[in-house]
Amino acid sequence: MKIGIIGSGHIGGALTRRFTGLGHDVTVANSRGPETLKELAGETGASAGTAEEAATSSDVVVIAVPLRAVPDLPAAAFQNKIVVDANNYYPQRDGRIAAIADDGVTSSRWTAEQLPGARVVKAFNTIYAGHLLERGVPVGQADRIALPVAADDAEAKQVVLGLVDELGFDPVDAGALDESWRQEPGTPVYGADRDASGVREGIAAAQRS
Repeated sequence: MKIGIIGSGHIGGALTRRFTGLGHDVTVANSRGPETLKELAGETGASAGTAEEAATSSDVVVIAVPLRAVPDLPAAAFQNKIVVDANNYYPQRDGRIAAIADDGVTSSRWTAEQLPGARVVKAFNTIYAGHLLERGVPVGQADRIALPVAADDAEAKQVVLGLVDELGFDPVDAGALDESWRQEPGTPVYGADRDASGVREGIAAAQRS
């Protein structure tokens, strides 16, 4: 599969290493330009490109950037693409985003509004980067970590559920995009490394503040 990864920080770097290790064709981008990605590209075999190149050349595009940077992305390049939103909203970093802070819009719904036409799926936002890199295990192993996946687009969700499983984690259907607040920071599943039953219980038990 052709996978674009926008963001080369902890999560983006971990996914670049994992997906290339699994044989996927990865193009990675960041805000500083392809020339700053030579080390990561050399290590992994990924291609270094711009955000537009990573999006247009890929079947699936992962966004792992500060949420405040999403409006700066080339929105037209994401139309009809499966876009995996691995971001979280941290007001202390991202500033106040009124739709999220005041109106209760989920960060993934807000992201979808910035990228009209994209098939947005919320995933990979609940796990520490080091665990994403190192703790994937074969299906059926007792200590397999589960990851929630939320989306409105059923086909896009199935693709991402499959990628989660391929990476060595149990995928859990976490409902629609407007329900993705159940996997945002401060909820029981965030950073918790639960198994599939635990993730389902945590999603059900989540409460909005």
